[in-house]
Amino acid sequence: MKSDEFDQAILEKNMKLTRISGRLGLAAIAVVTSQFAVADDLGWYGGANVGRSAATIDDARITSGLLTRGLATTSITDQDRSTGGKFFGGYQFNRNFALEGGYFDLGKFGFAATTVPAGTLTGNIRLQGWNLDAVGILPVTEKLSVLGRVGVTNARARDSFSGTGAVNVPYSSANPSQRDTNYKFGVGVQYAFNDALAMRVEAERYRVNDAVGNKGDVDLVSVGLVYRFGAKVQAPAPREATPEPVAAVPAPEPVAVMPPPALPTRVTFSADSLFDFDKAAIKPEGRQALDKFAADLKGASFDAITVTGHTDRIGSHDYNMALSTRRAEAVKSYLAESAGIPAGKIAARGMDGADPVTKPGDCKGNKATRALIACLQPDRRVEVEVSGTR
Repeated sequence: MKSDEFDQAILEKNMKLTRISGRLGLAAIAVVTSQFAVADDLGWYGGANVGRSAATIDDARITSGLLTRGLATTSITDQDRSTGGKFFGGYQFNRNFALEGGYFDLGKFGFAATTVPAGTLTGNIRLQGWNLDAVGILPVTEKLSVLGRVGVTNARARDSFSGTGAVNVPYSSANPSQRDTNYKFGVGVQYAFNDALAMRVEAERYRVNDAVGNKGDVDLVSVGLVYRFGAKVQAPAPREATPEPVAAVPAPEPVAVMPPPALPTRVTFSADSLFDFDKAAIKPEGRQALDKFAADLKGASFDAITVTGHTDRIGSHDYNMALSTRRAEAVKSYLAESAGIPAGKIAARGMDGADPVTKPGDCKGNKATRALIACLQPDRRVEVEVSGTR
């Protein structure tokens, strides 16, 4: 076979990456005004995925190409599965949108065809590149979200071909390589273990060129971890120590004394002064405000302390109850640690926005706009009520 004829044969005979059955649907990017939210959902993050990649090798095209050159194909062995993965980093602008870029390696695919007259044609391809995606996020619960993505890739395809016997591959056609820009899309789910660490399961489709004139799709199903920079995991509330039993002693004779003055104290803290928006980790300036409050209570004998967290009316009932309760528990834990108040004397509860400070008609609308969030700021608060004596 002549070299120029085989150059053309390579373009016609080699594997073509085609679509596998079952088209992946792209999840709709959630609107910014979604009623759900995810804790600590803003800022920079990074992570990595690993999984299984798949392509379909066009055996019929390989057989037809060899036949036109007088070579009958007796068998073809395909390597159409591989291990793929990606490293990525991104920035989440709000609860529902992020930009994500990274490096991907879809693995290595290939085939080996035997012919009559006796010979073999072997082909392999390696696909690696960079991507930039727009990611839509739809929170389902406080921890679980659905992801949809669409983006562009710049991938390099590195092919290698070799022949034996009746199949001769010219040196000039043995190792073609090409870099090209294409699209990609995918869907997935993400579960947050805590504010800093989450797990993803994703299915993605990459459009690729195979360096010899063919286009096709490679699918990657993968699982990975995501780490959010700057997020803090809230420490659990300290356990109250069980007191040692003491022997009973006779009660002293009652002595007539004037009762100490009552100490009913009710203090309201703005939630925005204690926490970042939509979070439950106390900020440094919030700790200073609680330290001052605890110092004012030094020397008092406490009967009961109630910490109540309030949210505004934006969001679902379940989510607001969870967020307000976590904030109340965070204040309870801090007061117990800072002021030495037994945690058993402190009760914490959450409210779902049912007891607002703002009056009806003060803040109009239901969509979570900047103006509405700012107007409802007084409703986002933590109230601490103390009953005791000096």
